[in-house]
Amino acid sequence: MQDNDIVIVSAVRTPFGRLGGALKDVDCYDLGAVSMKAALEKIDLDPGLIDEVFWGMGDTSCCKDVYTPIAGRQSMLKAGIPNTVPACTLDKACVSGTSAIVYGARALKLKEADFVLAGGATTFSKEPFILRDLRFKGKKMGNISMEDPLMGLGYKDYNPVAMDAGNRALENKISREEQDLWALRSHQFYGKALAENKFKEEIIPFNLSQDPDNPEYLTHDEQYRKDSSLEKLARLKPIYGNPTVTAGNSPGLNDGSSTIILTTGKQAKKFNLNPLATIVSYCCLANEPAQIAEIPGKAMLKALDIAGLGIDDMKLIEINEAFAVMPLTSTKILGQGDLEKTSKIREKTNINGGAIAIGHANTATGARLVMTLAYELKRRGGGLGAVAICGGLGLGDAIVIKV
Repeated sequence: MQDNDIVIVSAVRTPFGRLGGALKDVDCYDLGAVSMKAALEKIDLDPGLIDEVFWGMGDTSCCKDVYTPIAGRQSMLKAGIPNTVPACTLDKACVSGTSAIVYGARALKLKEADFVLAGGATTFSKEPFILRDLRFKGKKMGNISMEDPLMGLGYKDYNPVAMDAGNRALENKISREEQDLWALRSHQFYGKALAENKFKEEIIPFNLSQDPDNPEYLTHDEQYRKDSSLEKLARLKPIYGNPTVTAGNSPGLNDGSSTIILTTGKQAKKFNLNPLATIVSYCCLANEPAQIAEIPGKAMLKALDIAGLGIDDMKLIEINEAFAVMPLTSTKILGQGDLEKTSKIREKTNINGGAIAIGHANTATGARLVMTLAYELKRRGGGLGAVAICGGLGLGDAIVIKV
């Protein structure tokens, strides 16, 4: 480890709850604070050593302070981080968690900080219904219509993201059957990893009880379906009129938070901290908004190029299962049209399951991908690995790490 290396010294997350599940009543500030505090406690780090916080939060309407809630700031204060520490809450949709890590790494490289806390939180279950345009219009008679922001999830001036994913599947010759097979694989691989207790290092049990004498812990991700089968997946109809994407080959709308603490090799030595991983390279990309399935593959290729590495150098890969078509399309891009190479790449991709089984807590997922990869590389004796994820309207991030 070199003094100038950017290293991860702590990485934890809450379990990811199902929509309306065990975490449905947990405030987003509290949810973020839980993983922040646990990340500090995991390495017994004085909160006063944190110089800056970068926190992903893609939705403010779920907050009790809807207008400029500065969620990262509120969570860090609840976690016991001193009020003299600045916090940046950022919204890049699903790539927010990885971008928080990237921004933290940049601050360390520029010597603006010695320790950075990064991650994100999402509480889909707290999403309110919306009543628009009443402030200056008033209402004497007639019905009032409320809007559900979770229906047709996407952007008002663009397609629902499921529509774009389904269309990209056709464009890239990814069949509905392939997507269902990948979804089943996700549940099967996650179930095996869960049985082998692989998530113990990253998941912190979440106490659901208000009674200190009778704690009740959520210890696992709720999205996982043990009884998933191809027959059940095949019976599901496509959502929002798209051609191939169903609720079964998509992730859930989940609740959860993830935290990673970054520092330099110099500071890790000074405080006798054992790094979990070194960040080798990273990149943030953008593309045409509808091309969300291709962007993780393109981002990973750029991050590998920056590092002077190739896909064959990667022992393991994590590509977010925003929909099954994302890893299927992006691995084709990484395989450069070679079917045998693509197949080998897929064999080392999401080997403990992905967001279809784990859940997709949106702005927490990017940091979750990095820690899942790092812990698995550690179990395998180290090596290189890469993470890639797509975000709203054609955003994409990738990070290469070494354990």
